Amino acid sequence: MLEKTFEPKAAEPRLYAQWEESGLFAPRTDGAAEAYSIVIPPPNVTGSLHIGHALNNTLQDILARYHRMKGKAVLWLPGTDHAGIATQMVVERQLAAAGNIGRRDMGRDAFIEKIWEWKAESGGTIVRQLRRLGASCDWSRERFTLDEGLNAAVRKVFVQLHKEGLIYRDKRLVNWDPHFQTAISDLEVEQREVDGAYWHFAYPLADGVTYEHPVAFDEEGKAIEFETRDFIVVATTRPETMLGDTGVAVHPDDERYASLVGKFVTLPITGRRIPIVADDYADPTKGSGAVKITPAHDFNDFGVGKRAGLPSLNILDAFGRITDVDTPDVPGDYVGQDRFAARKTIVARAEEEGWLREIEKTKHVVPHGDRSGVVIEPWLTDQWYVDAKVLAQPALKAVEQGDTVFEPKSYEKIYFEWLRNIEPWCISRQLWWGHRIPAWYGPNGEIYVAETEEDAREQAMADYDSEVALTQDEDVLDTWFSSALWPFSTMGWPEKTDDLERFYPTSDLVTAADIIFFWVARMMMMGQHFMGEVPFKRVIINGLVRDEKGQKMSKSKGNVIDPLGIIDELGADPLRFTMAILSGTRDIKLSKQRIEGYRNFGTKLWNAARFSQMNEARRVEGFDPATVHQTINRWIRGELTKAERAVSQAIEGGRFDDAAGALYRFVWNVFCDWYLELAKPVFQGADESAKAETRAMTAWTLDQTLKLLHPVMPFITEELWAELGKEGPARDGLLIGAEWPVLPDAFIDASAEAEIGWLVDLVGEIRGLRAEMNVPPSAKPPLAFVAPDAVTAERIARHRDLILTLGRVSEVSSADAAPTGAVTFVSGGSIIALSLAGIIDLTAERARLEKEIAAFDSDIGHVNKKLGNPNFVSRAAPEVVDEQRAKLAEAEAGKVKLQAALARLASL
Repeated sequence: MLEKTFEPKAAEPRLYAQWEESGLFAPRTDGAAEAYSIVIPPPNVTGSLHIGHALNNTLQDILARYHRMKGKAVLWLPGTDHAGIATQMVVERQLAAAGNIGRRDMGRDAFIEKIWEWKAESGGTIVRQLRRLGASCDWSRERFTLDEGLNAAVRKVFVQLHKEGLIYRDKRLVNWDPHFQTAISDLEVEQREVDGAYWHFAYPLADGVTYEHPVAFDEEGKAIEFETRDFIVVATTRPETMLGDTGVAVHPDDERYASLVGKFVTLPITGRRIPIVADDYADPTKGSGAVKITPAHDFNDFGVGKRAGLPSLNILDAFGRITDVDTPDVPGDYVGQDRFAARKTIVARAEEEGWLREIEKTKHVVPHGDRSGVVIEPWLTDQWYVDAKVLAQPALKAVEQGDTVFEPKSYEKIYFEWLRNIEPWCISRQLWWGHRIPAWYGPNGEIYVAETEEDAREQAMADYDSEVALTQDEDVLDTWFSSALWPFSTMGWPEKTDDLERFYPTSDLVTAADIIFFWVARMMMMGQHFMGEVPFKRVIINGLVRDEKGQKMSKSKGNVIDPLGIIDELGADPLRFTMAILSGTRDIKLSKQRIEGYRNFGTKLWNAARFSQMNEARRVEGFDPATVHQTINRWIRGELTKAERAVSQAIEGGRFDDAAGALYRFVWNVFCDWYLELAKPVFQGADESAKAETRAMTAWTLDQTLKLLHPVMPFITEELWAELGKEGPARDGLLIGAEWPVLPDAFIDASAEAEIGWLVDLVGEIRGLRAEMNVPPSAKPPLAFVAPDAVTAERIARHRDLILTLGRVSEVSSADAAPTGAVTFVSGGSIIALSLAGIIDLTAERARLEKEIAAFDSDIGHVNKKLGNPNFVSRAAPEVVDEQRAKLAEAEAGKVKLQAALARLASL
C-alpha cells in the first residue's frame, strides 16, 4: 500500500539517480529511430538556478521526455558558458578577499590558472541544480565553451571569416566599462534612471559672425521679435565631453540657424575652431535645436561625424580620465582628472566665465555596466569586428521562407527588425578569461591571423628574411562569439561526427525573447555560413517570470522566488507544473500560492492511486481496454483518448500551458472527481464481473495517466509507476523509458460519452443550484423530472443510486408538473425540479441575496469610476488597470448569478 503522502525530499534524489544509472538520458542507439535534438541555452558557469532557468529548462525537459517516450532518439545536449567578464570578476573578488595580489601583478597565465582552479571547485553548481529540477540531459555529452573541442571550433571560424574579409579590425565606438577596462555588449549594459541635468552652454560664434535669433512668436507660431546673438546655445548631460567636440549640428530645415550652416564656433576652454553643420539628427523641437557633436564619445554623434566629415577626438583614457593624446589644446590642469571631477570643473568655469546659461534638472536614463555598476562610456578604440550585415542575409531569408519558425510567430518581428538594421558586431573584449584572439603582431605592426602560432610564424616568414618575434593579441573574444557556434560546435565540428550527421540541425530551441538578437540570430548566421543549413527548425520563446502583481522580480523589492527553496519545501513537480501551465503568456505572474495549489494537484493524484489500491484496482495480465462493457469504463477510455490527443498536440505545438491544462482537467475533473466517484458503487456492489472489469480499467487508466503526466511531473509519476508496479505483471522498466500511450480513435464511444455526460451535467447542475440557493450540506431535497422522455427515464433508472449519492437528494422521481415549492432548471433537455420549500428560509435567503447583490453593485460602481477616469487609466501601471478590469468582470458575473438565484426564489 502506498504511503499516505509523497515525500519529494526523499524520493527525488533517489529517482534521479535511477534515471542517470539507466542510461536513458542518452539517445537510443537504434539507427532507425527518428532523431529529436535540442541544445540547452548554456547558463553561465558562475550562475545559480533562478526562476527563469526553472521555466526554460522545465519546458525543454517536457519536450525531451515526451519525444523520448514517443520512441525517438532524443539528444538534449547540456553545457555551460565560460561567462568571460562574470567569471573574471568572481575570481578577482575572491583573490582580493583572501588578501592576494591583483591579476595584473599576478600575470595572465597565473591568473587564468586560478580561474580554472575555481571552475574545478565551484563551476558545477548550476549543473547540479538542474538535476534537482529533473532535467534529463545527456550529461555524458556535457560541453563547456572553453573546452578544447570548442576552442578548436572558435579558432577555425575566426580564421575562416578573416580570410573571407568578414572579420576585420577597425576603430569604432564601443560600450566601454572603465572599471573592467573592456568593451561590453549591449546585453551587459543596464539602463538606469538617475537624477541629472541639462547644462546649457553658449558657444561663441567665430570670426565676428552674428545672427538674428527669434525670441517672441504670434499665435500661429511665427517669429515677431528677434535679438542679435554672437553665440549658439547647446545643451548636454555630460559637460566633460565638450573637450572632444568637433562640431555643432542644426537641422537643415531649421530657419533659425540656416545662415549659420558652414560657419564656425570657438569651443570654450580649448579655443578649438569647430564648424556648424546641417544634419537630420538635430531636432528643432528639443531645447535650442542645436546639438554639440562629440563623435568619439556618443553613438549618435559618431554617425553625424561620419556624415559631416568631422574628426573623432578621444578625450578619455581606459580608466575614464581626461587625456590630451588626441587633443593637445586641452589645458594641462584637466589632464588626469576623473570624468566626473572634470564635469564639475568645467561647469564651475562655465559659470565663472558666463557661458553657462541654464541648469535644467531632469531624470534621464544612463547606461551602467551590469557587473561593475559604473557608468558606461561610448569610447573610440581599435577592436575586432564581424561584418554581420553579410552574414545576416541568409539568416533573414531562412525565417522569411519558413526554414526556421518562431513560436509565437509574433517574435519574428524582433528578429527581422534587428537583422535588417544590423551594425558591425564588436567581438573583442579586453579581458583575460576567454578565447584569446588568434592574431599575432609582427615588429612593424603586421597582423597574422592563424589557428596556431606556428601557422602565424609561417605567414610571417613571407614578410621577413628570418624568424621574428610575434606577439599575440591580448584580447579575448566576446562570449557570444563562441555561443553562436553552440548548436554545431558541441556536436564535434569541425570534425565530421556521427552526432552532427544524426542530430544537426536541431529540432527545437527554447529560449527567452531578450536574447533573440544576441544569441538566436547569431546562431542562425553562423550555422548557415559554416553548416549550410539552419541550426534549428523551431524557436520557442518562453515568457518572463514576474511576481504575482506583474512586477519584475528583484532582490531590492524582496519579491524574488527562489526555485531551489521551492524544491526544498514543495518538491520539483509542483514548480514544474506551475511553470508549464503559466507559460502561455509573455509576462508570467507567479506566486508561491500558485505553486502550492499545484502541489495539491499532485496530492490529488497520489490519493487517487491510494483509493485505487484500497479498492483492489490492480493491473491485470493481458487486459484489453477495447473489450470493456461497462458504460463508465467505455466513457473513461474515450476521455483518456481525448486527453492524450490534447496533450500530444499541445506539446508538439509548443503550447505547454494547453498541455498542462488538459492534464489538470483530465486528472482532477474527469478521473478523480467523476470516474472514481462513479466507480465507487461498482466497487461496493455485488456484480463481480463489473467489479473486476472496473478494477482492471482503473489500474490501466492510472498507468496511462502516469505516462501522460510524466513529462511535466516526472518524480511523482515515476514513484507511482514503481509502487503500483509491485502488484500485477512485472514492469518492463522505468516510466521515463515507457512508450507513450497509443490509443485508437475507436476508444471514443459516443453512446457512453452521451450517457455519462448527461449524468455529469445533471449532478453539476444540482450541486451548482444547491450552492447558489445556500442549501445546507446536510439537507437532501427531493428531485423530480418533469415529464421525462423514454431515453431519460431509462437513464434515471440506471443511474438512480448515483444521482441520489452524488447530488445529495432524498429521492428521484418523475412528475407531470413541477411540485409546489420547487425551483426548476434544465439539464440534458429535461426540466428538473428541486424541492426547497421548508429546507431554506425564503425570507432570510432573499435578504442574503439582495445584500450580496448590493455589495456587487457597490464594487461595480467603484471600479467603473476608476476605469472611467482617464488619468487613472493613463497613469496607473498596466497590471493595475488589468487587475481592475478583471475585478469588474468578476463582480458583474457574480451579480448576474445572484440575480438568477433571486428570480428562482420568486417562483417558490
